[in-house]
Amino acid sequence: MFNQYPDVLTVPQVAEALRIGRAAAYKLVNEKVIGSVRIGKTIRVPKSNLIAYVESSRYNVSL
Repeated sequence: MFNQYPDVLTVPQVAEALRIGRAAAYKLVNEKVIGSVRIGKTIRVPKSNLIAYVESSRYNVSL
């Protein structure tokens, strides 16, 4: 799953992988629905967190 993506993704890459808008991806990250790491001003999402999100029942959350 998501083999074409690096082990650590940017939020725009998360949006692309989930086929959602950037604003929706930022909302998921900011609300801590998808785990992320803030490094300075940048946000990075470990691919394992993205996979866990997709495999969980939490992905039924309405945005």
